[in-house]
Amino acid sequence: MTVHAPLKDGSRSGYMLSYLDTLSLVERLHRLLLDVIKDEFERLGVLEINSVQALLLFNIGENEVTAGELRSRGYYQGSNVSYNLKKLVEAGYMHHERCTIDRRSVRVKLTPRGREVRAMVADLFARQAGTIEERHTLSLDGFEHLNSGLRRIERFWSDQIRYIY
Repeated sequence: MTVHAPLKDGSRSGYMLSYLDTLSLVERLHRLLLDVIKDEFERLGVLEINSVQALLLFNIGENEVTAGELRSRGYYQGSNVSYNLKKLVEAGYMHHERCTIDRRSVRVKLTPRGREVRAMVADLFARQAGTIEERHTLSLDGFEHLNSGLRRIERFWSDQIRYIY
């Protein structure tokens, strides 16, 4: 995505260049995160689920949720989450149950097998956090500053979806 489109007057503003670099970096980081999880699962011999599904299990954790709740929290897009939830239920990583109030809604939660996968991802993330700290890759203040900036971009994008379109 490293596109540096000129502005209407043919120039490129610092904001535009920085924004495009941020977009590209966020996209690359997400793909790299999925590759890191995929590599860990290959190393552990867990080949039945993909990295997106493993991350979904991690994010659900001990909660009982609907696909709509996952979408509203901003974790996943519609068809993507529905497809992966279905596959995880079929493979025995999640349990599903129709909501008694709204029969159209299905609530899901992790099975013991799903909690095992979640623990593998949590262990991977804990090891990585420890390595980042040991190597001084990024300080705690650095993480806080980074996360604060990313949250502001998240709010900006959310506002764009809610109020402009």
